[in-house]
Amino acid sequence: MESKIKNKYLCTDMTIYKKWIVREPGNPAIVRQLAQELGIDQVLANLLVQRGITSYDKAREFFRPSLSMLHDPFLMKDMDKAVERLHKAIESKEKILIYGDYDVDGTTAVALVYSFIRDLTNKIEYYIPDRYDEGYGISYKGIDCAHEHGCSLIISLDCGIKAVEKVKYASSTYGIDMIICDHHLADEQLPPAVAVLDPKRDDCHYPFDDLSGCGVGFKLVQAYAQKYNIPFEEIAPLLDLLVVSIASDLVSVTGENRVLAYFGLKQLNENPRKGLQSVIKLSGLEKHIISIDEIVFKIGPRINAAGRMESGRTAVDLLISRDDDDAREIGTAINIHNDDRKRIDREITKEALEMVRKLPGFEDKKSTIVYNPSWNKGVVGIVASRLVEVYYRPTIVLTHSNDFITGSARSIQGFDLYDAIESCSDLLENFGGHMYAAGLTLKEENLKPFCERFEKYVASKITDDLLVPIINIDSYLDFNQITPKFFRLLKQFQPFGPGNLSPVFITENVYDNGNGRMVGSDAGHLKLELIQEDAPNRHISAIAFNRAEHFDHLHAGNPVDICYSIAENYYRGIANIQLRVRDIKNREDLF
Repeated sequence: MESKIKNKYLCTDMTIYKKWIVREPGNPAIVRQLAQELGIDQVLANLLVQRGITSYDKAREFFRPSLSMLHDPFLMKDMDKAVERLHKAIESKEKILIYGDYDVDGTTAVALVYSFIRDLTNKIEYYIPDRYDEGYGISYKGIDCAHEHGCSLIISLDCGIKAVEKVKYASSTYGIDMIICDHHLADEQLPPAVAVLDPKRDDCHYPFDDLSGCGVGFKLVQAYAQKYNIPFEEIAPLLDLLVVSIASDLVSVTGENRVLAYFGLKQLNENPRKGLQSVIKLSGLEKHIISIDEIVFKIGPRINAAGRMESGRTAVDLLISRDDDDAREIGTAINIHNDDRKRIDREITKEALEMVRKLPGFEDKKSTIVYNPSWNKGVVGIVASRLVEVYYRPTIVLTHSNDFITGSARSIQGFDLYDAIESCSDLLENFGGHMYAAGLTLKEENLKPFCERFEKYVASKITDDLLVPIINIDSYLDFNQITPKFFRLLKQFQPFGPGNLSPVFITENVYDNGNGRMVGSDAGHLKLELIQEDAPNRHISAIAFNRAEHFDHLHAGNPVDICYSIAENYYRGIANIQLRVRDIKNREDLF
C-alpha cells in the first residue's frame, strides 16, 4: 500500500510515496495463551510476541526491569586495567582530565564521570573540544591543555577509538596516560592507551555492544564502585544523565540499555539533578511524565545547542551544577542558544532545499550532496536530516571550517552510509560514525572527486526499494479497542526507542468530525477529532504533523485510512490520549 504526501518544505509538485507494511502477526496459539496468562488484550499480547516475548517469565522481565539484570562491567575488555589506573591516579593525587565530545552523548558522559570522580578527589578537570576550532574527537590542543594544567591521566568519553597518533603524542611528548571510553567502530589498530573500553572491539566479548558513549562511561563508574565497595545506590542518581544520552544518541532501547533507560527515566522524573531540572522547566515539561520522546525532541536539543552554537563546555557546566541559581542562569543561556539554533536551522534548510532543486540532473541521482562555505557547522547534521525527510536519499551537507570542507551525513533505512564514506577514505582527512550518521572532513581540491565517487558507490549499491520510505505497522486496530485500560498497559511497553519502537497501528474508514483545523506557525500540521465509521460515538483527538495537504479532503467529510502511534497529550497539566498520525491515505487511493 502506498500513500502520496507533500512535504511542508516543498513548493513544487514533487511528492514522496510511503509504503505501509503490516508485520506478520505472532503465532495465534502463543498469542492467545499469553493474553490469558497476563490478562491482557490479544492485540497487546500480539505486540509482545512480535517482540520475541512469548512466555509469562519473559513478559515479567520486559515489564519489570531490574538492576540485577545489568551485566558485570568487568566482562568488558580492559576494564580491570582502566579501574586500576583510575584508582592509582586517585590515590596518588594525580590530576585527571575528563575529555568528551561536544554533543549530548559526550557532554552527558563527561558530566557523569566527572560527577562521580569529583567525590573521590579534587584533582580533576574536564575538557570539551571546540566544534569549530578543533572538530570531533581527541585533539592535539586538548592534549596540550592537559599538560599545561598538570594532568597525567586523560579519560576520553564518546571519542578516541581511532586516535592512535594522538594517544602516542600524549604519551611520548608529555608522559600522559589515557583511558579510552568509546562506542564507535574501531579500526584494525587500536590506540596504545592504558585501557580501551569499547564493546564494539573485535576482541571484546561484553554481552551487549550497543551502549552509548555515556553508557561506556557509566560501566567504568559501575566497575570502580563495585571494586571499591561503593554501594550502587550512590551511583544510581547518575542514571538521569545516562537516559538523556541513550535517548539522544538513538542507540537501541533493548537489553542492558532498556534497563538503564527504565531506571534513568525514573530518576529523571522523580529527582533530576539541578541542571536537568532547569532544562525540564524551560522545556515546559514540569507537569509531564517525561518519556524518551520528550528527551529526543525537547531536552536533548537544548543540551546539544550549547555545542552547536557556542561551546559544549556550557552544557557540562549545567549538568554538573549543584546550585539552583547557577543551573537556572546557565539553562536560560542554553535555551537562547537553542532558539538561535532553530532559526539558523530553518534558514539553512530553506537555502539547501533551493540548492538541491537546482542541481543538474538531480532527479537521476541516488544521493544528495550540497556545499556552502558560509553555513553554520553546528547545524549541518540537522539540515542533512531535513533533506533526507524531503528527498529520501543518502545525504551529505558540507561547509567550510579551518581551511577544510567538513560536514555531516545522514542515511535512509537499510543503507550503510559508513561503508559508502569509507569507500572514499583516500580522499578524506578524517571521518567517523555509523550506518545511519557520520561526519567527514576533506580538502577542497578533493570535493569534486569525492562527490563523484560517493554518488557512484551509492548508485551501485542502493536499490529502488530502499528509495521508497517504509512505515512498518504492528497491527490493525479499531477505535473502540482504545480504552483507558488498553492505553495504561500499552504505556508499560516503554521506554520506546530503536529496537522497541512505539507500536504503530492502522485504523480504516476514519472521518474528521468537522472541527479539524490547520495549526502551527506555518499552518503545516493538522489538529483533528476523528471518528471511525464502525464506532460513531467514539471521538479521538489526533495530531498529524506536516500533513496539511489532507485538510480539504478531510474537511469535506471524506474517509481516510490512518497509521499512527498512541501517546499522551498534556493540556494545562492534564494528560489525554492522542493519536500521533504518521501517514494518511485517502480511501480512493486504494483503488
